[in-house]
Amino acid sequence: MGEKTEIIICLGSSCFARGNKKTVQAIESYLNEHNLKGRVYFHGGHCFGNCDSGPILKVNDRFYERVDSFNVIDILAKELDD
Repeated sequence: MGEKTEIIICLGSSCFARGNKKTVQAIESYLNEHNLKGRVYFHGGHCFGNCDSGPILKVNDRFYERVDSFNVIDILAKELDD
């Protein structure tokens, strides 16, 4: 098994105010439902400095902007597909 995929969600006040609590819950549910907890290091992070485009999600070296609890499922499916 290779290195874990790192997923960081911005927990800065701007992103959190725009709904990241629901997005965190959606990510946790997705990881649990697809048995991916062992392959992913998921955690919160501080501001990525691009608040106007938030909420921000970073997967390894790729940034995703305007992430919500709906489009995050498509992002996860794309990034974590074998």
